[in-house]
Amino acid sequence: MSQKNVLKGNGPEAPGQEANGADPQARYDKRNLTMYPVGTIGRDMVYCLISNFLLTYILFTKQLSGGQLAAITAIMAGARVFDALNDPIMGNIIERTRTRYGKFKPWLVIGIISSGFVVSAIFNTRLDGWNFIVFFGIAYILFSITYTMHDISYWGMVPALSSDSNRRNQLTSRATLMAGIGGTLASMLIPLLTAGEHAIGKSAAASYGIVAIIVCILSPLFLAFTVFGAHERRDDMQEAAPPFSFKKLVKTISQNDQLMWVSLTFLLQETGSGLVIGGLGATYIYFAFGYRGGLYSIFSTVGVSATAFLMIFYPAISRRMHRKPLMKLLAIAAGIGYAIMILSGILLPGGMGKFWLVTVGYTLSMFGQYGYYLILMISIINTVEYNEYRFGTRDEAIITSLRPFLTKLSSAFVVILTTGSYAIFKATDFMNGISGYEQQAELGTITETEKLSLIESLLTGVRSYQSVGLLLCMTLLPYALLLLSYFIYKKHYKLDEEEYDRICKELKNRKK
Repeated sequence: MSQKNVLKGNGPEAPGQEANGADPQARYDKRNLTMYPVGTIGRDMVYCLISNFLLTYILFTKQLSGGQLAAITAIMAGARVFDALNDPIMGNIIERTRTRYGKFKPWLVIGIISSGFVVSAIFNTRLDGWNFIVFFGIAYILFSITYTMHDISYWGMVPALSSDSNRRNQLTSRATLMAGIGGTLASMLIPLLTAGEHAIGKSAAASYGIVAIIVCILSPLFLAFTVFGAHERRDDMQEAAPPFSFKKLVKTISQNDQLMWVSLTFLLQETGSGLVIGGLGATYIYFAFGYRGGLYSIFSTVGVSATAFLMIFYPAISRRMHRKPLMKLLAIAAGIGYAIMILSGILLPGGMGKFWLVTVGYTLSMFGQYGYYLILMISIINTVEYNEYRFGTRDEAIITSLRPFLTKLSSAFVVILTTGSYAIFKATDFMNGISGYEQQAELGTITETEKLSLIESLLTGVRSYQSVGLLLCMTLLPYALLLLSYFIYKKHYKLDEEEYDRICKELKNRKK
């Protein structure tokens, strides 16, 4: 089919053009529910590697002075703020894209391939000191740009796949299920394969390099399911591309009051939920239970296992319980989980019993946090119809770009809070010691067995106030932010189930 025909709305890919008057998009709904979600498995493995393990990789493989650690923190925070600001711009660019393959898929392909090369380079450099800092600053900015290309494109497709509320819930929950599978696999395997006796390289640096290459090969293979299998509506492709305008971008976001309120709520919740997986969780486990990647794999894998229930059953739950009452129950569950983590971490002596109680508490807290994530993400997507109802334009890519924008902005806050916690409790002294032994093992001056023995001896010097301090940072802060997000959402977000359905009916009547 020619590009000209697609833009005019002719041919089988244009909705409403069949001779019998049937909407051909209906034929694609079932296929979309399978092909679209699978595509994100590899993407989220890449994101997990960068978001959850990059800072850990740097701290446990590089010798950093105080100034260099501050530079790393500034680069990661600054780049993520830049990345966050870049998201709406990318959304605007996608809105203007007109190709025979639609406006989303070209950026999916370009972004996933280019980000793979950048991530592989970051984890396979042997630069150290300030040379590494300079290289890292450039590479991290490049990652921010390339990952944004396919991230905005991927989530921006959801409103174009369906406007039916239940179908959209299914698409969103299945996509987040697949994202959770990718993230869980990465969270489980990366620490297991990079730290301790099961590491696949002779040092943590070598192990991370191998893992990065594998993940960056898998990510485009999974995304091919979305590129070749998902079919989005292309009604707006019939119209000329709108001019690129910062004014349009800012106006679309700022005039949508419901989008602004839910964005603030999402930012607070994501900042809190990211503190454990952003580095504090791994460091606490190493300090409290020993330098064994397998233990952190268990902690993180079991911790997110409860989220699988919500990923699978959220559409059914959402049909029986409205979002705001559900959020109240999720907040209670998360609070109980954090209380279990704190009490067991402070009161119990070391050992596997304590480890399992902390893990159970984390599992319950993640159940609440992930439920909030699902509700807030769907709430952001639902503001597309609100925007069309109020102002006559959907602006899907711009509005949905707010979700990754906020995720990346929250990750900047997570980096600052994490490194700040390390500085307060002097955790970097032990990290530099561990990275020193890792470098010696890579050079062959000590054996793997000697390395592990020296690290275990080093960690015996960790004081209880240091491990407990990290535990409190990764429990009290997240719960305080969760509660704040709940009260803001409850008071200011008006697009409940009834109001959203009313708006959709009104939009259908207008189109008639």
